Amino acid sequence: MDTTEDASSNHYRTLFLSDVHLGTRGCQAELLVDFLKYNDADTIYLVGDIIDGWRLKSGWYWPQLHNDVVQKLLRKVRKGTRMIYVPGNHDEFARDYIGMTFGGVEIADHMFHVTQDGKKLLVIHGDQFDIVVQHARWLAWLGDWAYDVALWSNTWFNKARRALGFTYWSFSAWAKLKVKDAVNFIGAFETTLAEEARKHGADGVVCGHIHHATIRDIDGLTYINTGDFVESCTAIAEHMDGRLEILHWQVTAREKQARELAIATAASRQAAA
Repeated sequence: MDTTEDASSNHYRTLFLSDVHLGTRGCQAELLVDFLKYNDADTIYLVGDIIDGWRLKSGWYWPQLHNDVVQKLLRKVRKGTRMIYVPGNHDEFARDYIGMTFGGVEIADHMFHVTQDGKKLLVIHGDQFDIVVQHARWLAWLGDWAYDVALWSNTWFNKARRALGFTYWSFSAWAKLKVKDAVNFIGAFETTLAEEARKHGADGVVCGHIHHATIRDIDGLTYINTGDFVESCTAIAEHMDGRLEILHWQVTAREKQARELAIATAASRQAAA
């Protein structure tokens, strides 16, 4: 694998990544390695569930691509990127090391990030405000198992779609927007996290946990969810002027270029006909 950074890569002030779930078969490590190749930042926040300790406890799964993700991140640290790791519930083992630094990566329970335009953002994974995770862990484990089954099916379905040139489609993401209970849970989660930011005197919050990327206003506070690199394959970027954007990386840069070339070629032939 070519580990050199591309000369045309995008450089941001800050990148926020969460819910990578290294150690699971649903992890989109290939897409994440490609994302890290073409996107860089002065500061990178890893907002929890980067490594899936729950899944690794029940069975070891760690292919080379998952090593490549870790190596790619550490290489950015060696090149001068500040990296802060805010653990979530799936990598809660890292909470035993809060306040420490490993390989240049800072471990923190939560952080406050100030954007270039002066907004103070609370950075936290968010599982602390999930009633099921906190008070019914057996149900959370059961739900996690069912989610893994759905992701396994979705992964193979989308490999076929990519091979045929179709865009990525997530059953789980679709269900979150269609099933009433899921919509209500997401709404309650977002409101709770926004209120937590208010309690800390912040202007907004950056979190993960529910795999639902969004940037929106909630009663005057900015709620930002990074999404994940399991199904939606998203991250949050802060531009040099403080502007925040959701980045989607559902195909590799090479696949995207090939697709754009094919579309341009088809359009050219049609125009010439």
